[in-house]
Formats: sequence, structure tokens, C-alpha cells
Amino acid sequence: MHDAIESTGPVVVGVETESDTARAVVRHAARQAELHGNPLHLLHAVEGAPPGGARDEDSGRTSADAQGAAVVERLAAWAHSEFPNVAVTAQTVPGRAAEELLARSAEAATLVLGHRGTGGFARLPLGSVSWQVATHAACPVVIVRPGETAERQARVVVGVDINDVSEEAVDTAFAEAALRGARLEMVHANLHLSEMPVGPGMAAPNFEALDDAARQILNAEATQRAERYPGVEVLTRVLSGM
Repeated sequence: MHDAIESTGPVVVGVETESDTARAVVRHAARQAELHGNPLHLLHAVEGAPPGGARDEDSGRTSADAQGAAVVERLAAWAHSEFPNVAVTAQTVPGRAAEELLARSAEAATLVLGHRGTGGFARLPLGSVSWQVATHAACPVVIVRPGETAERQARVVVGVDINDVSEEAVDTAFAEAALRGARLEMVHANLHLSEMPVGPGMAAPNFEALDDAARQILNAEATQRAERYPGVEVLTRVLSGM
């Protein structure tokens, strides 16, 4: 039973260029679509193309439109050959990549894109597009980093705020782990201040007790879902950190 993340909308994948990295992102998106029975939609945004620019007389496309269309059409054909059971469509649109992806998120089952994205800043852990999409999308977002492999995807990790447990996030993590036959790790980070100075008359908290309490909440959340997801191996972890 995987009702936590069922959606009839497409898995939308943002693509820029045709490359091994792009194919890895599209492959991940196609696999996501295959697992959930969703169609796959490849989207390429052409930013900054002059509205009155030169157009091909037969197609009416600008050169930038034509190049973008060629990219997504080749990648769509490749995705269909790799995943013949997945319905694949492709589209090139004018506009900013982040804005276009966010607009599609209202009806998409999932958005998938590379971790840098158009206009990425080298020192940021995510690119500008992936950062905007991940923090503002109306649907789940998957960021595919370079070097993703099937082995690395053999586990699903969900961060849990024990003071405000997101039932949707935990349910989604269980459903994804069940679909993939992956181990699920439920992780909570407690802030330990043991190395910070304590003023006169102040006693440090009992960090061991706090960790035990957090672990009990994680275990309780896992127990609530054990009957729905009997095949999911669950590991609960309480870490020290921010």
C-alpha cells in the first residue's frame, strides 16, 4: 500500500543539455515514473531568447527553441527506449527554468532535476534553480547529484522533527522505501551543548535522557506504520548536531 504519495500527475524532469549527467537525471525520473505508474514529462526552458529573433520559416521556432527542442526530443526518445512502459512527452518553453518548474509543481507528482541547475553558484550545495525549486515547489522534489548509483539508492533517509512530526514526510519515506525494497533510516538530530560554558547555578541537561526520548518517538512512528509496510527494514538514529 503506497497511498501516501499516489498521484496521477506526471513526473516532470528539468533538462538543460544532452550529456551523461542529463541522462542520469532523466533515468532517475523515468525510474520514479515507472515505480509509481506515472507518465514522464521532459521540460526545457529557453531563457532570454529575443522575442523577435530569427525564426525557421517551416517550424516558426527560433534557433534557441530549435536547439532546446532537439535536446528534449532526443532525451525523450532515449528515455522511452530505456523504459518502454513509461509514457514519455517532451516540451520546450520560453522562460526561466525555476519559474517554469514551480508552475508545473501544482499538478506534477514529482519534480526531478540536477543538483546544480541553470545559473548555479559554485559555493552553494545546490544550484540556484534546484534551491528555488526544492524550497518552493508544491510537490515532492528529487535532486539528483553526480555519481548517483543503484547502490546508493538502496536506502531512504527521512529527517524527523520530534517536536512537530511531519506525517506526510514519514509516510512518503516509508512508501518510497517499500517501492524500492530499500532500508529506511529515520534520523533526528539533538543539539548537545555539553561543550559550551555553563553559568553559575546552571546545570547541563541530561543529554542521554533527551536522546532516549527522541529515540522512543522515532520508534513509535515506525511502529505505527509496521502493519502497512511489513517489508520495510527500519533503522532509527539520534545524532548530535544542529
